[in-house]
Amino acid sequence: MISSQLLHHVRNGGIVAYPTSTLPGLACLPEARSLDRLFDLKQRPSDKPVSLGVLSLEQATDLVHVPEKVRQLEAAFPKGGFTFILDAVEPLDARLGGERVAVRCLAHPTARLLVEAFGPITATSANESGEIPASTAEEAGATLGLPAHAILSGVCPGGMGSTILSIIEGDDGAEVTVMREGIVPTHSVVQWWKNPT
Repeated sequence: MISSQLLHHVRNGGIVAYPTSTLPGLACLPEARSLDRLFDLKQRPSDKPVSLGVLSLEQATDLVHVPEKVRQLEAAFPKGGFTFILDAVEPLDARLGGERVAVRCLAHPTARLLVEAFGPITATSANESGEIPASTAEEAGATLGLPAHAILSGVCPGGMGSTILSIIEGDDGAEVTVMREGIVPTHSVVQWWKNPT
């Protein structure tokens, strides 16, 4: 359940620590004021974009072009395992990637509650840039100095983050490049892409 205090916090540019199916994340609205605060909190360079969390690739079509093969790939693996870098429908803030935007279908129930309440939210790891991520949203939020009402409790499985895939659409169809191996191994992606099942 999303509290009225948290709703007010996020709508007024605040940042929230929340659990995901891999590592704790930081949520804010994908608008300039909120992104200013997020990048300041993470001490993240503005030329390193953050991803957006969505409920489904269907919801993401408001933001990015989603090839049919990407939908099939996402459906073939556990939800939350991929972050897809796709062509934007219209260029967004450069801190969200500009013309190439990363989207992740969130699987954790608490993360999904946030998206249900606000629409797409940021899905960046809940740590300062370069630091090792915490294993719980509570620990991450406390380390970053977030107020108690801006921390949603929940244990994360930890380990690796999502596997980041760059998808480029060409005349011969979509091509995939693994930008970061995460919870889904590279060989599994390559094997599926060559022979979708």
